[in-house]
Amino acid sequence: MAPAAKIIISGLEVFAYHGCTPEEKEQGQEFVIDIELEYDAARAVEADDLAEAVDYDRLALQVHELATRERYDLIETLAARVGEHILRTTPASSLLVRVHKPHAPMRQEVEEVAVEMAFKRDGR
Repeated sequence: MAPAAKIIISGLEVFAYHGCTPEEKEQGQEFVIDIELEYDAARAVEADDLAEAVDYDRLALQVHELATRERYDLIETLAARVGEHILRTTPASSLLVRVHKPHAPMRQEVEEVAVEMAFKRDGR
């Protein structure tokens, strides 16, 4: 029996138009998305077959498309939509979605802001 596998997609760069200010909505900016998901990889390991595994290349493309298709005021909403999509389309038992906003318009100098949301198959 194989242990649960953890797939980590780190640093998925997306240029999109999420934000609350008119400038963010018009000019857009860079976002960086990290995903950590766990799933039972026993069938994938036994078959040694991508069809039984989580295809992280395909998942990254789907998340990129999702993040650029819609526009949200809050990065919390973006993180929630990404998590909901992953639960709907993969056998993930749990996952963590982190959305970084490196150039958030703020009055105080910061390196970046980010939001992190955890999801479980039985609910959030």
